[in-house]
Amino acid sequence: MFTEDDVKFYLAEITLALGHLHSLGIAYRDLKPENVLLDAAGHISLTDFGLSKESIEKDGKTYSFCGTVEYMAPEVVSRRGHTVSADWWSLGVLMVSV
Repeated sequence: MFTEDDVKFYLAEITLALGHLHSLGIAYRDLKPENVLLDAAGHISLTDFGLSKESIEKDGKTYSFCGTVEYMAPEVVSRRGHTVSADWWSLGVLMVSV
C-alpha cells in the first residue's frame, strides 16, 4: 500500500506527464491505473499510447470514442467531441479511486 505522500507524488508526476504530452499536441486518452507503471527509482511511466491522438491543436476537438469507459469524460461518452481536457477528467477519476 502507498502512503498519502506517495500518492500525492505519483499524481503530481502524472499531472506533469499529461501537461507535457498536451504541450506537444498529444491527447493521451486512456489514463487508468493499468497504464501507469512505477520504475525502480520510484517514478511513474505512462504506457500504452495506442489510443493517443497526435496533432491536437489547442482547443481542437476529436470525435473518436475510445478509452476505458470508467475513466472517460462525459463529452467522450456522449460523442460531442473532446479536447485534451478529457485527460484531466480521467486524472480526476484516477485521483478519487486511489
